Amino acid sequence: MEKAVTIYDVAKAAGVAPSTVSRAFSRPGRLNAATAERILRVGAALGYQRGGAGRDGAGSAAGAADMAGAPGGGPGRPAAHMIALIVPDITNPFYFEIIRGAERAASEAGFTLVLSDTQESRRLERDALERTSSVVAGLLLTSTRMDDSEIVAVSRRTPLVVLNREVDGVPSVVTDNRAGARQAVEHLVDLGHSSVTYVAGPEASWADRQRWTAAQEACLERGVGVRRVGPFAPTVDAGRYAAQAVLGHPGSAVLCYNDQLAIGLIRGLGLLGARVPDDVSIIGFDNTLVADLVTPGITTVAAPLDSLGATGVNGLIGLVTGRRRPDPLVVLPSMLVVRGSTAAAVLWRP
Repeated sequence: MEKAVTIYDVAKAAGVAPSTVSRAFSRPGRLNAATAERILRVGAALGYQRGGAGRDGAGSAAGAADMAGAPGGGPGRPAAHMIALIVPDITNPFYFEIIRGAERAASEAGFTLVLSDTQESRRLERDALERTSSVVAGLLLTSTRMDDSEIVAVSRRTPLVVLNREVDGVPSVVTDNRAGARQAVEHLVDLGHSSVTYVAGPEASWADRQRWTAAQEACLERGVGVRRVGPFAPTVDAGRYAAQAVLGHPGSAVLCYNDQLAIGLIRGLGLLGARVPDDVSIIGFDNTLVADLVTPGITTVAAPLDSLGATGVNGLIGLVTGRRRPDPLVVLPSMLVVRGSTAAAVLWRP
């Protein structure tokens, strides 16, 4: 008969004391979120099943009471006051404020937020969901690259709210991407630009599709040309690489999927002899912290990222506790922030 995994096995593998493991499973709010997440991940990998003092010799009556006293609690079941936030890339500044807003809202409600980074990988995203769904009370899935059918299937097993993407049948919180893209195009047209190049983000991105579609519609309405290059990863390095594609056809205005691409594009164009905004005007998306730290500052579509995270957490907690069913779709406003990367049109040819 295979020996059952004990709390001491988990403690040894995670490099912590057995008492720390006990708290991670019974009172996760008393631990650092990263430590709690690591212990839960190690426990899941080893196949540990929390079974109280009779199994581990380290059970906590208070912890068991905490677990059993809330929806989804009890031995062997998800921690009643722990929720997980899954993001595609923790190094992307877009997620900094989302995480901050989510953490604040979770803390105010007495919940612990654990964080998982999937490195823009659909496979790692699926793995993260598999690991965390059995040990938390609910999930926040941010900018997911998974198919709608996969997301709906997860929501049937674990309370789930999706951020930065709309999924039919699953509570979703998004910013108004379409209005933001239209504002960006209007700004460029008002500056005299006669065509717009859209530098696309990840192919599986819902937000990218929304922004591209709205940009096309706005350009058609205003009688200006529009073309799309990409897809590209949402990174500064990818933006530098995109510079060659942008200059493949003469033009004077570019709308980028996000600020990271916009920053990289400015650098790449500079290496090719183009000046921003004198030769080319560039607009980003999201108004991340770095947008105002580069030269020139990025004209960008601002999203209320802190509110995005907080709204998602509040909706998820309502779902987990049964106190309030979140709205099927919450759309937060967007706003164009004008900085130095846009100017009156000048047709520049390499």
